[in-house]
Amino acid sequence: MQGKALRRGTLGSRLVDFIGDASITSPARFAIIVFAALVGIFTLLFSLPAAAASGRGAPLVDAVFTAVSVVCVTGLSTVDMATFWSPFGHVLVFVGVEIGGIGVLTLASILGLIISRRLGLRQKLIAASDANPLRLHRGPVSESQAVGLGETGGLLRTVATSVLVIEGVVAALLFPRMLLNGDDIGSAAWKSIYTAAMAFTNTGFLPSSDGLEPYAHDVWFLVVLMIAVILGAIGFPVIYALRRGWRRPRHWPLHVKLTLVTFGILLVGGALAFLVIESGNPATLGHEDPGQRILQSFFMSTMSRSGGFSTFDTSQIGSAGLLVTDLLMFVGGGSASTAGGIKVTTLAVLFIAAFAEARGSDDMDVAGRRIPQDVLRVAVSVVLWASTIVATSTVVLLMITGDPLDRVLFDVISAFATCGLSTGFTQHAPEAAQYVLAATMFIGRIGTVTLAAAVAARSRRRLYHRPEERPIVG
Repeated sequence: MQGKALRRGTLGSRLVDFIGDASITSPARFAIIVFAALVGIFTLLFSLPAAAASGRGAPLVDAVFTAVSVVCVTGLSTVDMATFWSPFGHVLVFVGVEIGGIGVLTLASILGLIISRRLGLRQKLIAASDANPLRLHRGPVSESQAVGLGETGGLLRTVATSVLVIEGVVAALLFPRMLLNGDDIGSAAWKSIYTAAMAFTNTGFLPSSDGLEPYAHDVWFLVVLMIAVILGAIGFPVIYALRRGWRRPRHWPLHVKLTLVTFGILLVGGALAFLVIESGNPATLGHEDPGQRILQSFFMSTMSRSGGFSTFDTSQIGSAGLLVTDLLMFVGGGSASTAGGIKVTTLAVLFIAAFAEARGSDDMDVAGRRIPQDVLRVAVSVVLWASTIVATSTVVLLMITGDPLDRVLFDVISAFATCGLSTGFTQHAPEAAQYVLAATMFIGRIGTVTLAAAVAARSRRRLYHRPEERPIVG
């Protein structure tokens, strides 16, 4: 018996070592495998009769789509999420969203930190690769960044604390409003906790079929939701840096400054665009008073980043408004956040490079710092991969459905950027189209950098350079 136990222990240790080695040698592929495994597990769980309110197993396409949407914290759905799933199904949604929002590798590192009360080098590398996509490439990584390798433990504690504290505070602020809306104490408590999680993780699911209709003009409720979405979308490295020194903005890392400035510009710019474009639309803002127009414009601008909540029928937005929303969703939120998109720092780096080129400068200087060329290459790669994925998915869906371009493109970008807003196309699309959208959500969540690094996991170093020649550009 003792020998069998020893062999089992040895086998278990080897399995743990194998997983650890895989996560370090190719963290990109490891992340994709873990996400795919989670999608498979939740697909099986959502297929159980106990998960559906009808008592019958959900159709495969609905189970797969919901699993991907939950794990990737997207918020798109092929069914009415409030009524289709049973209480057990809603618990699955809640758990899946929390896992997907935090990040699989980060969550594993947090659990390891809780159990062992320390982080080894292996756990630090795993967590760091989840917080910084540049680490997904093999080779040395400069520590002159928002969170260095030695600060990984502090970042993990910040992630765990942020989730518990922010979601707890948001739930406490929403709870009285739900009581006033007529819910009993138990129902109000569950709905407030559920909504707080969906807001902070930027998912956008709601526990009741009437959605935000009872609170569509509730300033308190909408502002609390916006704050929760923004805190989830700016990214855990930013929260960590602000927690350490929010009173000393001059000492903030460049990543924090770029994230906050770009995020703020897009938030205000998006709100102004919605205010101008949709004020004449009676189906959205046209019937509101000036105060509500401003509130609803900021709410829509916030939710277009990745939040997914809406106080009116998104399909009623005009063509210009849909295009503005497309752009905001495509950019998304901050790096290492619960939001999707190409990330605000990616956009900031591209503009900084454009301004440097316009000035004739070889260096990308901003806020007293120089951004290295490898960061620019990653930013360009992210945008090109993202554009290619969105374009490919859109063309395929147009071929399958023949629906109008603006509606298809809107839901494709929402899926890729894990936003969750929809014109209604997703829920009424044929099964083949829904599988395409599910694949788009998965690729959008694991990240274009992760995907590219997984495809080319081996880094090749050449000892020679070919002759230089400059093609004509522009």
